[in-house]
This record gives sequence, structure tokens and C-alpha cells, in this order.
Amino acid sequence: MKLDSFNEIVSKYKVVFFDSYGVLKNHQGLIPGIHDTIDHLRQHHIDFYLLTNDASRSPAELAQVYIDGGVYITPDKVISSGMIALEYLRYKVSWGTVAYLGTQKSSHYVAQVGLKTISISDVNDDNMNQISALVLLDDEGFDWNVDINKAINLLRKRNIPVVVANTDFTYPVSKNDVALAIGGIGEMLERIIRKRFIHFGKPDTQMFHFAFDHVQKTNPVSKNDILMVGDTLNIDILGANKFGIDTALVLTGNTQPNRAEILIETMGIVPDYICESVVG
Repeated sequence: MKLDSFNEIVSKYKVVFFDSYGVLKNHQGLIPGIHDTIDHLRQHHIDFYLLTNDASRSPAELAQVYIDGGVYITPDKVISSGMIALEYLRYKVSWGTVAYLGTQKSSHYVAQVGLKTISISDVNDDNMNQISALVLLDDEGFDWNVDINKAINLLRKRNIPVVVANTDFTYPVSKNDVALAIGGIGEMLERIIRKRFIHFGKPDTQMFHFAFDHVQKTNPVSKNDILMVGDTLNIDILGANKFGIDTALVLTGNTQPNRAEILIETMGIVPDYICESVVG
């Protein structure tokens, strides 16, 4: 398997979309050398954005993680699936209270629309009729036993839209282990309730359309000028391939180096480049 130098291939592009977890950071923090990568992009006037399925925090909070690590990234450089879910809620949910599965911080996206929010843990028979939608935001902030059962029964009793603001099924928690993400919980609830939910995030091309439009506001470019860098074939690479932009798979996250070649062959999802990491 041929590996490409990230610094060499990135010079062909004007804009880079980075996935966050597994590309720029992991369970231990920022990947060593990321400071040099960001400096290299800025020195060569290559614009960059974080394109993440993380809907657990606001763009400002997501950017702060990098600032705390010594990499200055402004919130306007962060494009999250929560931002797209926010657009849906703004135009499609005009009344009532939106229940959410996640932390109080993650409910930022709902509150920003001006809708009243309530944690799924606080939903009961007295207020259930006021619930106009359910949003799945984060895998933390609730009792997995009590509150998931409560969500199931809410959806059995109320015919309301359900928004899954993060399509990821799992996320890495160590070098070898993963944890169930909110997208996986959404998939499970769909099967139990036997209803279709509304999903936002990669690999859906809507995420890339949103990001592309966001870039055009300050830096008009064509698709040929953009490179998507991700660590997952069926999320980052597949979504960018469908949207029609070039892709680089890095081996610092979900796709392990010893399995990359066989996964590409069996899944049929082919990146334009494969890099050991975005460093060097």
C-alpha cells in the first residue's frame, strides 16, 4: 500500500476539510505535530475547516479544545452536524418543547433556535403532550437504562419527528477500543420503533453542501480546490466521494494501518490518497 506525504498533496488545494476526531486529535488529546501542520497551511495560504459529526458541543466549545492545546482555531472554522440539525429545527419545528437525549451543553443547538428544551429524563405523562420533537445529540448526560426506555415510550405514544444530529455509530476511546455513539443509539431506536428518523452529518452529502456554502461566503472556490481528510472510509471518504471532492484517508483513527488495504478493497470506497497522518 502506497502512502502519500500530506504536506506534498495538500499543496494542490486551496481549502481542506478536516474531520476532527482521529485526524487532528484522539483519546489522548491533539495528535503530536498538529501545530506544525496548521502552521504549514497558514504559511501557504491554504484555508481549512473542521467538518465534524460531533453535536455534543457548540462550535465555540469545539474550537476551544484546540485553543487549549495551543492551536488557534476560531469557531467560524468549525462546521458541525449540530449546525445542520439547527437549520432543520428552525424551519420545521415551530411550536412546543423539544426533548433531547444528551448533555445540557449539547442542547445549545436547540436553544439557539429559540425553542424550549427539556431533557428526556424530565419528560413525564404530565408534559408529554407538549413535546413537538426529539433530538438525539450526545451519548452522555442521561441514564442509559431509564432514559432510553423513556425515549422509546415517548415515540410509541407521540407521532413526532426525531432528529439524529450525529450519524456516527461509534467513536474511539483508546487505541483498540470504541464506544457506542449517539448515531448507534438512533439506529437502535429506529429498529425498535419501526419509524424513520432524520439524520444529519457525514456521509450525507447535505453536510458537504452546507460546508461548501459556508466556505463560499469568504473564499469562493470550486470543488476541485477542496480536499477532505478523514479517518473513516464509510463516513468521511464515502461522503466526500459522493459530493465530488478529493479525499485523503489518514491512519491515525478508526482505520487501522494493517486493515486499510483490505477494507478499501472489500468496501469499494477508494480515497484519492492515503497518508499515515496529517503530520509531515
